[in-house]
Amino acid sequence: MTRGQQRNQGRSRRRTARGAAYDLLHAVHVDDAYANIAMAEILAQANLDARDAAMATELAYGTLRWQGLYDAVLAQCVDRPLDALDGRLLDVLRMGAHQLLAMRVPAHAAVGETVALARDVAGEGPARLANAVLRRVADGGGAEEWRGRVAAGDSVDAMAVATSHPAWIVRALGQALAAHPPGEAPGTLSLRALLDADNVPARPVLVARPGRMSVADLLALPGVSPGTWSPYAGVLEDGRPDDLAPVRDGRAGVQDEGSQLVALALADAAIDGPDESWVDLCAGPGGKAALLAGLAGQRGAQLTAIEPHPHRAELVRRTVGEGARVIVGDGRTAIAPGSADRVLVDAPCTGLGALRRRPEARWRRAPADLATLGPLQRELLSAGIDAARRGGVIGYVTCSPHVAETDLVVDDVLRARGDVERFDARPLLAGVPDLGEGHAVRLWPHVHGTDGMFLALLRKA
Repeated sequence: MTRGQQRNQGRSRRRTARGAAYDLLHAVHVDDAYANIAMAEILAQANLDARDAAMATELAYGTLRWQGLYDAVLAQCVDRPLDALDGRLLDVLRMGAHQLLAMRVPAHAAVGETVALARDVAGEGPARLANAVLRRVADGGGAEEWRGRVAAGDSVDAMAVATSHPAWIVRALGQALAAHPPGEAPGTLSLRALLDADNVPARPVLVARPGRMSVADLLALPGVSPGTWSPYAGVLEDGRPDDLAPVRDGRAGVQDEGSQLVALALADAAIDGPDESWVDLCAGPGGKAALLAGLAGQRGAQLTAIEPHPHRAELVRRTVGEGARVIVGDGRTAIAPGSADRVLVDAPCTGLGALRRRPEARWRRAPADLATLGPLQRELLSAGIDAARRGGVIGYVTCSPHVAETDLVVDDVLRARGDVERFDARPLLAGVPDLGEGHAVRLWPHVHGTDGMFLALLRKA
C-alpha cells in the first residue's frame, strides 16, 4: 500500500500520547503537513492532559528528528528493505525505536504499547512483525551501542547517520563552516557541534512587538526569562506560547532571536535622507514584518509587506495588526522602483539553519531544491535593489547557511549591476561574538544558540 493510499486509512483511534504522536508522523509523511501546525491541531483533538501532551510532543518530534539513525538501526533488524514495509508500520517502528533508545520508557512498556498501536493502525500481521523487530532493537543495547554499529568511522556518511542528517546536508554545512569559520574550533569539531545542536530542541523565544508591548511586561510573564542577544526577546522556560494572553492577542509573538537580530540590524543601519518607506518583500508568515512594522511606526515610517499567497498574506495581516500595509503580490514586481528607504529580502530558502525547530525539514529538502530556489533568490534580491531609492538600504536574509543561498547569490547579483555596494553588517549586532570574517552576519545554532541566519546589507549607490 502506497502512502497516498494510506491517506485516509492510517489515523490512530487511540486517544493516547502514543496515538497522538503517531498521528503527527502520519500527517507529516502522508499529508505533507508542517509538524508545528499539525501538532497543535492533533493535541487539541486528543484532549490530552499536560503530561501526556508533553510526551506526545517529545515522542513525535524526537522520532522525526532521529529518523535517519532509527532507519539505520531498523534496517539491521528487518529482513527486507525498509521501503518495502507498510508506511504505517514504519512510522510505528520508528516511534518504538525512539522510546527504546532515547526516552526513559521501560523496554517492556515501549514494546507492548507500540505493538498495540501497530495493531490499531495497520493490523495483526504488522503488529506481530513490530513485536519481533522491536525486541531485536531492545536486545541490541542502547543508543551509543547501536550508533557504534551503524555509524562507525569518521566519514561524512557515518557522521550523517550518527547525527541523523542527510549526507548532502552534512557536506553543505561543512562547506559553509569552512568558508566562514565562526571561531577557533577545527572544522570537523565545529561541524559535529553544529549537527549535534540541530538535535537539541529549542525553547520557544518570544518577542515584545514595539508599540504593542514593552519588554518589561514580556519579562514579567510567568516562565519568561531574558533573551541572550535581542533587546526585545524573552525565552519561555516552561509551558506553551499560546497559553499566554499577549501571544494570543498579538502583542507578543514567537520569533527566534536570530530572526529578531537580522531585522533589527536592517532597521538600525545608518541612512541618509528620508526614512519613511520600509518594505518587506517576502513577508510571510509575518514575524520579521511585525517587528519592523513596530519599529517603523515609532519612527514615523510605514512598512509595506508583500506576500504572494493569499492565505499567507492573511496570516501576515493578523500578525502585523494595523501597523503595516499588506499587499498580495509578487515581490519581484509589486513595488515601484526607487520608492523604498529600507527593503528586507527574506528570501525563500532550504531552511537548513532552522533544523532544530523544524525536525521534518531535513528529510523534505533535497539538493535539487537549490536549483529551483537559486534563480528566485537572485530575482528577489535584484528586485529589492530596484525598489530601494538611491542611498537606501537592502537586507538580504536567509535562514540557511548554504553558500549557494548566501554568498553566491549576493556575489552574482552584485557582479551583474553597478548601482549597489555591500557594507559591514557585523557592527550592527553589538555584543554578539564570532560572526565570521567578511561583511555579512552569520549566526549559528552551536555558537549563538539561535537559528542559523545569514544577513548581507547593501546600499544603493
